[in-house]
Amino acid sequence: MLSKAHSRAFLKSSVTCLQCQLRSSLRRDQHVRAFSTHPILRSQDVDAEAQLESMRKFTYHAAASFSAKNKRFDPATNVFHFNPYNRIQTQKKRPKSKRPASGQDAFFISRVNDTSALAFGIADGVGGWEDSGVDPADFSHSFCDYMASAAYEHKPDAADSRHFTARTLMQRGYDDVCQDRTIHAGGSTACIAIANEDGVLEVANLGDSGFIQLRLNAVHSYSEPQIHAFNTPYQLSIVPASMLARAAVFGGAQLCDHPKDADVTQHYLQHGDILVFASDGVWDNMFNQDVLRIVSRLMTRIGAWKAGDGGIQVADNLNPYTEAKDSLQRPIPLQSVLAVEIANAAKIASMNQRVNGPFAKEVHKYYPHENWHGGKVDDICVVVVVVSEDGKSPAIGSKL
Repeated sequence: MLSKAHSRAFLKSSVTCLQCQLRSSLRRDQHVRAFSTHPILRSQDVDAEAQLESMRKFTYHAAASFSAKNKRFDPATNVFHFNPYNRIQTQKKRPKSKRPASGQDAFFISRVNDTSALAFGIADGVGGWEDSGVDPADFSHSFCDYMASAAYEHKPDAADSRHFTARTLMQRGYDDVCQDRTIHAGGSTACIAIANEDGVLEVANLGDSGFIQLRLNAVHSYSEPQIHAFNTPYQLSIVPASMLARAAVFGGAQLCDHPKDADVTQHYLQHGDILVFASDGVWDNMFNQDVLRIVSRLMTRIGAWKAGDGGIQVADNLNPYTEAKDSLQRPIPLQSVLAVEIANAAKIASMNQRVNGPFAKEVHKYYPHENWHGGKVDDICVVVVVVSEDGKSPAIGSKL
């Protein structure tokens, strides 16, 4: 297992590299964007701002990091750098040999057709299926592959772009998995999102994967887990007819929830927001404030978030942090560093038998006499998205 010191050394060098290569370009751009001022606007100012609001356009910089349970975490290879200009493979389902080394956890990140909108999400295969001789990874990875293809192939409706929703995408992926004759059984949780070009984020969450939205050194919003009972999350499933017949004779039931059961929420994004979507391998071992501390430390260290007279402010231009300009000697993009550091922290916490995390506290809540201490070893998967607004006006920016 990669030592804690080794992991921190790699991450520290990655951040230092990012700082050094950006420092010269950032000296010329010291403007920051404040969100804390609220001036009184005249009617014509309101009209002008409303017009500019309709012209606002957002782009999203995404990356993922992951680690399979009981496997060594390598921050150099257990990371996926999303490039929106790469085409999705025409095959809708990857062979097992090309899956990321994330165990039963899976993820996807995809453009919505040729727009700047982004579809992404996490699926955590339900490990209980292993007792029935089923590999849960087949369901979760195929589910994500089908959703990635559906998002990329989606043809936006000019009349109503909102027809393509997070729940719709979840349903598309689930339908495709159910029709896949190579998948006879299995199940997974799902936390699926579509970030639209106008800065509206829609999330459909089913089960105990989840997300947090960070803004200006604070947790702005977060999802609540859906559970039937302790350690029994809502889950999409394929249950063979033989299992259903056996349950009817001998009693018992197989859980099978549906996309219509997902919690759906909408969120309005701002320049500089950080979105963290993760499986329960993260949320069972880290509190929201733990993730916030990691993100805040890095964002302030490199200057993407800065302390000003009105509180924490966001650098006007995030592109130097999120984009790689030299493919041969590129700094690690900000979103990738964030994803790797969160995954690494969750990995370390999962193996720590002295510090109780969220899962241990839940065990003590439901089973006070249970002698459980420390973290919970599990597959880990994280998707991080850095939100950036394009072509903003500095004059209006200070009024938001």
